[in-house]
Amino acid sequence: MTSLVAEANIITVSIDYRLAPEHHIPIAYEDSWAAEGWLSDHADFQRVFLAGDSAGGNIVYNMVARAEIEDLAGIEILGACLVHTYFGRKDFEVDNYWLFVCPNTSGINDPRINPAMDSRLSSLECTRVLICVAEKDVLKERGLLFCETLRKSGWDGEVQIVEIEGEEHVFHLFNPDCEKAVILLKRLASFFNQDRAN
Repeated sequence: MTSLVAEANIITVSIDYRLAPEHHIPIAYEDSWAAEGWLSDHADFQRVFLAGDSAGGNIVYNMVARAEIEDLAGIEILGACLVHTYFGRKDFEVDNYWLFVCPNTSGINDPRINPAMDSRLSSLECTRVLICVAEKDVLKERGLLFCETLRKSGWDGEVQIVEIEGEEHVFHLFNPDCEKAVILLKRLASFFNQDRAN
């Protein structure tokens, strides 16, 4: 995280949300939403990006979708970065992980892991989304499907995608100094800063 902060010249806030199995979904969403509310009460943010990887990417999607319905006074979410995001497996089966963290799931049509079933998809509360996938990640196909679904949804924002070849799920966390992790970091920094004057 500190490398991204330095590269992008940004301030970050990391949410310490409660985890399964002690706390099932939607607790992680509620904790993240409460943190955003705290931010709106304590700062004037007109330039906010939400970012997360794996389960954190799923939480980011759900926060941006929720922000369209429930206003966060004082916070303008400009963009969302979803890195190796968990939207279930490529074959649409409800895997054991999702059943573990969300025992009250409606299955493969649960909009929390299947955005195509989410009525909020076409009105996400941000102007751009960056979707990052890794070639060897078991979640890659769902990330690509999310990109395609978002583009076809009628949402009027900008969708960008980056695929890192030859890498697996959240490789950048395990080897943050490798060449491809640096490439990903620079791409994220570019996304955060693309509308800033040079």
